[in-house]
Amino acid sequence: MSAHEMPRPEPVLLRRDEEGVAWLTLNRPSARNALSVALMTALQEAIDAIARDGAIKVVVIAGAGPGFCAGHDLREMRANPGRQHYEALFAQCSRLMTSIVKLPKPVIARVHGIAAAAGCQLVATCDLAVAAEEARFAVNGINIGLFCSTPMVALTRAVGRKPAMEMLLTGDLVSAEHAKAIGLVNRVVPTDKLDDEVRALARQIAGKLDLAVAIGKEAFYRQAELPLEAAYAYTSEVMTKNMLARATEEGIDAFLEKRPMPWQRG
Repeated sequence: MSAHEMPRPEPVLLRRDEEGVAWLTLNRPSARNALSVALMTALQEAIDAIARDGAIKVVVIAGAGPGFCAGHDLREMRANPGRQHYEALFAQCSRLMTSIVKLPKPVIARVHGIAAAAGCQLVATCDLAVAAEEARFAVNGINIGLFCSTPMVALTRAVGRKPAMEMLLTGDLVSAEHAKAIGLVNRVVPTDKLDDEVRALARQIAGKLDLAVAIGKEAFYRQAELPLEAAYAYTSEVMTKNMLARATEEGIDAFLEKRPMPWQRG
């Protein structure tokens, strides 16, 4: 086979758009979708593009193959030892996770199989998460002598301190039901119902006023970091801004007059 006939390598990230929902699939199944530099770059580019795409209302992040995401690509990391590479790698990952939080559209993790280390961080970073019954979660870097310090940032903002610390110190895999009990995921469903559940949730959210969703997502994360009085002062300003939006005024009038919401016509 000549060079120009060689098959092109599979993209490390797949995207398909479906009724206002962008489905992003991590596509390194043989590596358990480990977050290589190339995969993080592709995911960052997709998130940045979606931020500018008015047709997309909700994002779903999924994994191809037997599991969601095994974390960072340890082989790639050890092939490039040294402070400069490690600093760049963790800075890239931190930028990516921050971009997901700052994206003015909800992001849902669709989790099956294992979500470990930075893969668990990705689940914790997403706004919502739906897991298959067989899914398992861990921040297991401690087992190889590497405390999951950057995954800890997302984990401790998603679950209580003691459950987070137990996961971080033991490195144990926890069940989907345990993950739900501590607030890491929203819903647990049979594996064969996973896509249907995620799709229904995504479509429900996509049917809301995108302006209100964007305002609300930003406010949700900002107020959580503020003291009580400052949080109320900030969110009062946010609600005032939201109330003054023409689409919101139309929505309230439609509710009072028992008409369909104007953004749901057509």
